[in-house]
Amino acid sequence: MAGRNWWSSVSSPPQLIEASAVPEIAEARVVQFRIPQGTPTQQIGRDLEAAGLIRSARAWDLWARWLRWQNPDGGFKAGTYALSSTQPLTAIAEKIWQGRVVELSFTIPEGWSIQQMATYFETQGFFPAADFIAVASTVDRSKYSWLPADLPHLEGFLYPDTYKLNGDQVTPQAVVDQMLQRFEQLALPVYEQHRNQTQFDIREWVTLASIVEKEAVVADERQRIAGVFVRRLEEGLSLGADPTVEYGLGIRQTADQPLTLAQVNTPSPYNTYINAGLPPTPIASPGIASLQATLDPEETPYLYFVARYDGTHVFSRTLSEHEAAQAAIRRQQQSRSQ
Repeated sequence: MAGRNWWSSVSSPPQLIEASAVPEIAEARVVQFRIPQGTPTQQIGRDLEAAGLIRSARAWDLWARWLRWQNPDGGFKAGTYALSSTQPLTAIAEKIWQGRVVELSFTIPEGWSIQQMATYFETQGFFPAADFIAVASTVDRSKYSWLPADLPHLEGFLYPDTYKLNGDQVTPQAVVDQMLQRFEQLALPVYEQHRNQTQFDIREWVTLASIVEKEAVVADERQRIAGVFVRRLEEGLSLGADPTVEYGLGIRQTADQPLTLAQVNTPSPYNTYINAGLPPTPIASPGIASLQATLDPEETPYLYFVARYDGTHVFSRTLSEHEAAQAAIRRQQQSRSQ
């Protein structure tokens, strides 16, 4: 009887909280507990006790012997686990024995830049923004031979999507590798299918698609916007794309604070008002819709478009039509602000 009472005491949760009654307290006591590869069973028990997740390292050792007697081929597995001091020792042991490690997910929206991704990862507590930028500035063509030569960084090639990684695998390199692999799986075949039907090499393709991604808000306009840009390139006109100016200056315009004339006239390799042709690299990560639209642009009579600030654009054939549309939209904005 004494042994049973002892076991009941040492194997019970350190924090006896009724989770269903106080869910927020139970949730607050969940911690990430990492077990490095090769950690001995006894050391795991001592670390769990020191972390306040179990009451007794000795009880842990006894339960570990029982598990090994039942399953001689099993064992505790390295990794990062979500554990709570409201769980009994046996539940914690089962989770680690079965290797039910933490799985973290993250979502990168279409149109995000490397800098936006880096800020996101840091605010989510994954790793410092500077660490991600450093890895995303390394182009390993020995590993990804399809990446363009002389690419200074991976802007545009980190595919926007939702990803999952085991908790102990969430490193900048693991994240970058997974995003490049997703680009290779989903985007690269699209280009290969149209390689003989497009004037763009892969770098130009992704660069133009990234500009289309930043300009197109309404799906129905995506191919038309791509068509306008392709026409301007063919006719030797500058693209005149605001997002390239924003990227070069590291700013973001809004309806209340549009780009100023001084900003538009500020020299930058990415300023497509000043410089003819495409910018030197993509300016964001385009999604599959923008990548496809760039390979299959609409044949359009339009050479200009201007945003209405509701997601749609006014398209114009001539510069005079374009200037009239700009003036009309400015008047609408002014009347709304009065």
